[in-house]
Amino acid sequence: MPQGQPAAVPADGLTTRQRRNRPLVVVHTGEMKGKSTAAFGLALRGWNQGWRIGVFQFVKSAKWKVGEEEALTALGRVHEQTGQGGPVEWHKMGQGWSWTRKQGTETDHAADALEGWHEIRRRLETEQHDLYVLDEFTYPMKWGWVDVDEVVQVLRDRPGHQHVVVTGRDADPRLVEAADLVVEMTKIKHPMDAGAKGQRGIEW
Repeated sequence: MPQGQPAAVPADGLTTRQRRNRPLVVVHTGEMKGKSTAAFGLALRGWNQGWRIGVFQFVKSAKWKVGEEEALTALGRVHEQTGQGGPVEWHKMGQGWSWTRKQGTETDHAADALEGWHEIRRRLETEQHDLYVLDEFTYPMKWGWVDVDEVVQVLRDRPGHQHVVVTGRDADPRLVEAADLVVEMTKIKHPMDAGAKGQRGIEW
């Protein structure tokens, strides 16, 4: 696709503008790092467009502080104070979803993941965000905590103009088939191959 030009134009009855601006389901999968990083990069772009950003982290510990969380929540405050960009919500399964009263989790992770998905489904139905980042959401589907067929149907039937990005290894083939854009991160080299541990500013 040189200079962003499509390789072919389908006979789908849509105008160029309609086809260009349709909402997307994006999947970032594969064994290599960068899946979440790329998704948060899209969130930064969306914020700059004034989009309502919703981030939902399904696996990472609530104790882990990632730089993207600090940056995006700070941008959410910028929006509140100045009107620039768009609003940002960031939710973590590991600290108890922030729409509940429950804090901390010694509870069943499968139930927590399902609760998170049900809330996302409700938000999709009411068009609450313009961009959803479902970080590491492939794992609850892989482990059977969330029904893949239901996820695919909800994403296909979502109303309005809502983009959804799903990250994580081992994306289910049904999700891959339903997605509009799929990227597989493949490792060529990594510093850990030479014995290096994760680095501040690179891994978090």
